[in-house]
Amino acid sequence: MLNASYFQSPCLIANFQEFKFGMTETEIIQKLQQGNEQAFKQLVGLYQKRVVNTCFGLVHNTEDAEDIAQEVFIEVFRSIQNFRADAKLSTWLYRIAVNRSLNFIRDNKRRKWFQSVDDIVRGKNASIEVISPAHSETPAAEMENRQRANILHEVIGSLPENQKTAFTLNKYEDLSYKEISEVMEMSVSSVESLIHRAKLNLQKKLYNCYKKKCF
Repeated sequence: MLNASYFQSPCLIANFQEFKFGMTETEIIQKLQQGNEQAFKQLVGLYQKRVVNTCFGLVHNTEDAEDIAQEVFIEVFRSIQNFRADAKLSTWLYRIAVNRSLNFIRDNKRRKWFQSVDDIVRGKNASIEVISPAHSETPAAEMENRQRANILHEVIGSLPENQKTAFTLNKYEDLSYKEISEVMEMSVSSVESLIHRAKLNLQKKLYNCYKKKCF
């Protein structure tokens, strides 16, 4: 049975060296298909940070990214029997992480829409939730940097789904166009086009924001 201790980042990352020279990817897959929990621990130790980063690049919230990453690994453990050997394990993980993150975004948008409708029906004023800093006396520079990061995340989040996915995998995970094409199951030229359009859209949106003095 899986337990939450497998997903405690500090422990797993600290023990990364222990796993580094362990089983090969093929052996991990075979052991996982046999229900071996040690293989699952190694899988999490090797890929947890990358999966969390990918999820964060799409949802832009650390706690949500960690929760989604946990769901990703549970899905892998439960569906490893369906894994096709024609793809790399990392490619499969990225694909599940992207799909889980995009589903989370869609569900979150639906929840916000229904909440807005409910607020209108109840006569409440719509408001944007602002995440307060951990300390009330945050230095001005830190606040400004946080504001810029939030604006950048918001702008990236406003990109069309495929552009956002390709851009995130390239910039947050440093995947090559070929690797992204395997994750997204499309041609390399299509990935190049998506990332090019994503950059143009980001430049346009950030320039418009600059003119409006968002920063």
